[in-house]
Parts: sequence; structure tokens; C-alpha cells
Amino acid sequence: MITAIVLIQTTADRLAEAAQEIADLEGVDEVYSCAGDVDLIALLRVSRHEDLAEIVPGRINKVTGVVDTDTHIAFRSYSRKDTEATFSLGLEEE
Repeated sequence: MITAIVLIQTTADRLAEAAQEIADLEGVDEVYSCAGDVDLIALLRVSRHEDLAEIVPGRINKVTGVVDTDTHIAFRSYSRKDTEATFSLGLEEE
């Protein structure tokens, strides 16, 4: 599974509508509105790199109100949940 983080700039008047349209696209897991340098962050999970090429320039960039995107492909996932699960394997609490 390929995970990509897409940073999205939108026009102010279309932020909520663009976010929902993007969230409804196949391959898009989550969309967050946020403060800071970008308006939306979308998490994509797809099987093939070709799918990213179809979703980002082919669909997200065509949503009305989307001004710009910046895509980052994740190599590896790190989280407290994963770390705790790894260290608890085979251990029983007494």
C-alpha cells in the first residue's frame, strides 16, 4: 500500500466544498482542514504509483477551488501505537 500526503491550497470561498469533494474521491482516506501554510491535507492510500498520478493531477487538481497541490510519498510509518505493540509482543502482564 502506498501512502501519500497531499498539501492543498484552495480559494477561501470554496474550502469546505473542495474538502468534501476531495474526501469523496476513491483513494482518499482522510482530508483535514488546517491552519498554517496550507488549507487542506489529504491522506491517500493506493495500490500503485500510477493511481497517485490519476488522483492528484487528474482529480484533486480539477476540483473547483483547488489552487495548488504538493504531494509527499511516505516511505515508512512510525507511531507510538506501533512501537508499543512491537515491544509488547510475547510479554504478559502479571
